[in-house]
Amino acid sequence: MKCQTRTLVNAQAAADSATTGLSRLQTFLFAITCAMAVANVYFAQPLLESMAASLGVSPGAIGVVVTATQAGYAVGLLFIVPLGDLLDRKKLIVSQLLLSATALCAVGLSESWGVLLGAMMLVGLLAVVVQVVVACTASLARPEQRGAAVGTVTSGVVLGILLARFVSGVVADLAGWRGVYFVSAVMMIGLALLLWRTLPASAKPPAQGSYRQLLRSMFQLFLTERVLRIRGIFALLIFAAFSVLWTSMVLPLSAPPLSLSHTQIGLFGLAGVAGALAAARAGRLADLGLGNRTTGIALALLTLSWLPIAFVDSSLLAMAVGVILLDFAVQAVHVTNQSLIFAARPDAQSRLVGAYMCFYSVGSGLGAIAATYTYAQSGWVAVCFLGGGISAVALLYWAWLEYRYSN
Repeated sequence: MKCQTRTLVNAQAAADSATTGLSRLQTFLFAITCAMAVANVYFAQPLLESMAASLGVSPGAIGVVVTATQAGYAVGLLFIVPLGDLLDRKKLIVSQLLLSATALCAVGLSESWGVLLGAMMLVGLLAVVVQVVVACTASLARPEQRGAAVGTVTSGVVLGILLARFVSGVVADLAGWRGVYFVSAVMMIGLALLLWRTLPASAKPPAQGSYRQLLRSMFQLFLTERVLRIRGIFALLIFAAFSVLWTSMVLPLSAPPLSLSHTQIGLFGLAGVAGALAAARAGRLADLGLGNRTTGIALALLTLSWLPIAFVDSSLLAMAVGVILLDFAVQAVHVTNQSLIFAARPDAQSRLVGAYMCFYSVGSGLGAIAATYTYAQSGWVAVCFLGGGISAVALLYWAWLEYRYSN
């Protein structure tokens, strides 16, 4: 009898969610979850120089730390995120957060290059809880509020990315780079307990069949959904440009003549908060059918942003302006991308976001390797040419699509 009662309660909660959509409180909780979880992926970027010195790794090779994290993230996107269409999302989210705490402790305890890379891969693997939460947001929201809800939750993702750099810089100055990961592990445990007590009962997952069939269907989405392929290419390019900046920016800022501290470097993350504010607005524009126009404007701003960024040695203010423009543009395109792909297949949101974010992960990993290598070989101006070139390719791709499908 008790089991039957619980089943009825869960079914009623699922029905209520489908009718009323997401409340503001639920949306806020999802945004906070994403912010805290995604921060784990980006803590390392302001700490690369300290990690290199601690473990005896050359500055040109330390970017592999970011690539290892993105590699783990890509694996998680392929094999963990699709489970959101098959399993109880509440249990899946809480389990990932607890396992993330274990992986973060492993990073903090790493004493060798190989162990660090392995632990960072696990951190990336488990950080895909963010995408499970985003897909859950899209499934619970009503169609007319989906873009705005996804935009709000993605704003939490952006804040997590940006504040991660500032927080990791402050904590590293006080307790070293290892302390950053121990503090985050404690936060993951606390967040898991909070969500276990407050998350609503999960609706019945939309997918049926086995895990193997689920994975096969995700790969089929690449072939059948044109909007996924188009928006995936945009994701690969914009996040390659994003990673070029944020992976290599610490190198000129920490070197003479600037010689900024971890905390000072982390402050540049705060300059990009405008990107978070743009995210929700971009989702509303997508709901109004203005997704393509928003994409074109954002990509033009992304390309232009590299001009002030190139003047880092002569003007930190110009650098800050460039960072604001870049983060604004990247997140506007990112939110638009997700809104459009979720609208294409409401029955496969976890698989769609997993497939889409694979492009993100590949772009971020390639951008990290290219940025650190380019800086080691040719300096900061060459890095800016690299980032600007990638951004220009994305803009030209958008223009080509507009020409092709408008004629």
